[in-house]
Amino acid sequence: MSGPSLNTPEPALPTGGNPEGGRGLQAVLRLEDFRKLWIGQIFSQLADKFYIVLMVFLIDQHLLLTQQQNGVLADVASDYGFDISTRTQVITLLATGIFVANTIPAMVLGSVAGVWVDRWPKRRVMVASNGLRALLVLLTPLCLIPGPQILGLPWGYWGLLVMTFLESILTQFFAPAEQAAITLLVPGEHLLAANSLYQTTSMGATIVGFALGEPILRALNLASERLGIPGGEFTLLPFCYGMAALSLLAIRRDEPPRTSSGRSVWQEIVEGLQVLRHFPTVRSAMVHLVLLYSLLAALYVLALQLAALITNLGPSGFGTLLAMSGLGMAVGAVLTAQLGHRFSRRRLTAAGLGTITWSLLLLSQFKGSLSGTLGLCGILGVGAALVAIPAQTTIQEDTPEHQRGRVFGLQNNLINIALSLPLVLAGTLVSRVGLSPVLGLLAILALIAALVERPWKRC
Repeated sequence: MSGPSLNTPEPALPTGGNPEGGRGLQAVLRLEDFRKLWIGQIFSQLADKFYIVLMVFLIDQHLLLTQQQNGVLADVASDYGFDISTRTQVITLLATGIFVANTIPAMVLGSVAGVWVDRWPKRRVMVASNGLRALLVLLTPLCLIPGPQILGLPWGYWGLLVMTFLESILTQFFAPAEQAAITLLVPGEHLLAANSLYQTTSMGATIVGFALGEPILRALNLASERLGIPGGEFTLLPFCYGMAALSLLAIRRDEPPRTSSGRSVWQEIVEGLQVLRHFPTVRSAMVHLVLLYSLLAALYVLALQLAALITNLGPSGFGTLLAMSGLGMAVGAVLTAQLGHRFSRRRLTAAGLGTITWSLLLLSQFKGSLSGTLGLCGILGVGAALVAIPAQTTIQEDTPEHQRGRVFGLQNNLINIALSLPLVLAGTLVSRVGLSPVLGLLAILALIAALVERPWKRC
């Protein structure tokens, strides 16, 4: 029960949807239902990023406390060792609450949501998730109505926290359904290209969403005010989620009906864990994803330190380094889509981990250099794509069809934990031993993982 080997290149087989047997992005985009799924992903991914930007925008513009009101919050914050003496620090603290409300469901509910996704039709889950999120965000303006303070904060802020929590719960159902739907709509020989396209889109949505989110919100607000209808910024999220729901609703492929297994949710979660035990290729790919996202999460913290050492950038410019890594991942995804089928998964993964190792080591040598740091962050992103895409494709191919939802839910759990813990550990280590030793430690971990793949052996 080990599943297909990771060591052989993908066969170039023709399919009914692509009779020429072509490969790469062009071939996978010819698949009509997948194209609708991809368009739905674009709008959904953008909406997720715009959501976070909107929350911070509302805190800054509408829910920021006056200096007198700040006193209560300052007393509470001081009890936990937080300093909120400046406006930026207050915004950061309140925005952190939004991040926490968004993260908790992702860390806790992924496996449970995955079990239910296996029981329900994937298209209906995706349409319902986006439709309900579109309706939920329509309530956002209500949180700006003046009202009482609760624990020293405006009641509307607590309303945004509850909304964010509910929005994240709905996202936990969408994510595994989306991953499982790819395998239903895309023939196996095109999965690598399909995942590469998804990775490219995800990185593009991250860059566009975070970089252009606030200017778009301000432009919508200004345009609506000129028309005499305030609140234009509140139309962006319902539009994006609504367009995602409509695109997914147009998918024609229907799933075969499922019969009830009679097992409890907990029993099915355990069965999802058993997949990792019975299918070594799935287990190995999952470990690669957890390691990769742990390294990337640590990089988020280290980017602050790296940016602070660059004269023309400063700590507030850390987003530029992350954006460059995202651009590198997008480039790596396109390269994998076009050329990845020529190489074994093992060698792609080893090459990616080796690239990450080399980049981390050189980052410690190029500290303070803007061009050098940007270039290495981009190269590191390319390496990350070479690890992530083959791993995701392997999980999709080798996981039994009736267990994909719960496995993808478990994957979301593990990845979100991998994104959270290193944020704390990396910051603590940097403060104690310095930036270069931490970069070296991360490079060693990536190198060990690359050597475990034994790329020098014949595939």
